[in-house]
Amino acid sequence: DGTLAAIGLANAGTSQLTYSLNAAGTTQAAQASARSALDAVKLAISSLTTSRGTLGAAESRLQVTITNLSVARENFTAAESQIRDVDVAEEAATLTRLNILQQAGAAVLAQANQQPALALSLIG
Repeated sequence: DGTLAAIGLANAGTSQLTYSLNAAGTTQAAQASARSALDAVKLAISSLTTSRGTLGAAESRLQVTITNLSVARENFTAAESQIRDVDVAEEAATLTRLNILQQAGAAVLAQANQQPALALSLIG
């Protein structure tokens, strides 16, 4: 009756599995047992490869999320800096100036709209 002498990976970088049987009295049952063990190991390697792929994809998505959050944080920090650095008095003066210009524009437009009505009343 043959006995299993060794089972092992030929190279840690590959998925190949090697096995050897004692030459004396190798039987079909021992060979079938070895093949069954080999198939189980191949299935485990396949499952491991699938799991590694799934984890790699998840890691990649997390890395993209980290990068996006880093960019968003930098943008928020820049916006906060601009808000903190604003000169309130200067901005208030600018707002007042723009409001005065808007009111003056509205007054000029009102005058321009009254001129044709005045001309029509003189003619008619």
